[in-house]
Amino acid sequence: MAAVTYLLLLWSVTGFSVAQGYTGNGGNFAVDLGNILPTLTRPANASRIFYGIMFDAGSTGTRIHVYTFIQKDSDGLPVLDNEMFQSVKPGLSAYADMPEIAGYTIRQLLRVAKKTIPRLEWKRTPVVLKATAGLRLLPPAKAHAILEEVQDVFDESPFFIPDDSVTIMNGTSEGILAWVTVNFLTGHLYPNTKKTVGILDLGGGSTQISFLPKSKKTISVSPPDYIAKFDMFNTTYELYTHSYLGNGIKAARLSALGALGAKGLESKVFKSSCLPKKFRDDWTFGGLTYKISGIPYGYTGYKLCYQEMQKVVKGIIHQPYELRDTGLFYAFSYYFDRAVDAGLIDGTQGGTVLVRDFRKRAKEVCNKMSRHSTMSPFLCMDLTYITCLLKDGFGFKENAALQLTKKVNSVETSWALGATLSHFQNIRIH
Repeated sequence: MAAVTYLLLLWSVTGFSVAQGYTGNGGNFAVDLGNILPTLTRPANASRIFYGIMFDAGSTGTRIHVYTFIQKDSDGLPVLDNEMFQSVKPGLSAYADMPEIAGYTIRQLLRVAKKTIPRLEWKRTPVVLKATAGLRLLPPAKAHAILEEVQDVFDESPFFIPDDSVTIMNGTSEGILAWVTVNFLTGHLYPNTKKTVGILDLGGGSTQISFLPKSKKTISVSPPDYIAKFDMFNTTYELYTHSYLGNGIKAARLSALGALGAKGLESKVFKSSCLPKKFRDDWTFGGLTYKISGIPYGYTGYKLCYQEMQKVVKGIIHQPYELRDTGLFYAFSYYFDRAVDAGLIDGTQGGTVLVRDFRKRAKEVCNKMSRHSTMSPFLCMDLTYITCLLKDGFGFKENAALQLTKKVNSVETSWALGATLSHFQNIRIH
């Protein structure tokens, strides 16, 4: 676990602000670390413990991560000792017209931090919230109102409030921080090695892909904003990374239904051959409610559903020049959740799934829709979308292997750890 903190406190991103304000030399880690850790009143030879609080305000839920770090000696590396994690649903974007409830949600989750962190450490422990696709999809004024409510709750709290403690994170930062976190936790980023794993993150509102290309042509033929440079261990890496707003699994449902951005929702019913024929319901996402249904007298099945999903993917998702020879990809969030729902992996252990496994299971579910209509009416649609996204979108081969996981070394596989440690680079806590 020492390696987890080591890399994330060294890396800096060029071209956009992820580690902005970090002035360390990157070569003398102990000296830099001595300047950024909290000042604690303890004997010189005692271990120093410090904490960080990160809120992940996603489109479908709000999660709090409370990290405990140990600095055993001034010349050594800090260790990530523990992560306390809790989440609630729905996401803050569901309160677009009731921002005060968003503030109440954050206030309740802060209780987790108060129970985890000793009272004497509260005033030197930073608390940060970063919102992702859910708030990106809202009208700016409504998103701002929610962020203001969160800021008020933070200001009332006993914790340390850094500058820009409540923000909407851009998709590039989200993809890179997740990539760095997962590669650290899996032990793939050490000095003098370039062996890494790619990451695929499928949220409710957006989806991200990040990997280290093996072919220079991948870099040269990709759109400039799909390539991010960052320095690590005196080496410059060029990462292929992109976030697709509107292609998260729930936003994709709306796109397939023709409902994303539609007006007059009260009088419209949005239909899909991906849904059971007799299914009809009100479905809420991003603070809006949609009337959706199957096609009572139409046809259903995988082939028709796949055609619907191609409209959501083709011409939108960029296919990297190369995905082979990039090593294993770790896939999480809704990739993991829907694979569990489909019986492809164990919900506790996770596991390796081939792209063709998603396709085969999608066919089985869609062609026997009635069996799954009660418990999971969206299972056909979601599995078909995942299959289409991986194959027609990113261009994965059917035998490409994905490691589906929720945690690595007991730490959530998300951008939150990287974002937390990035703040320890940017600020001085005294």
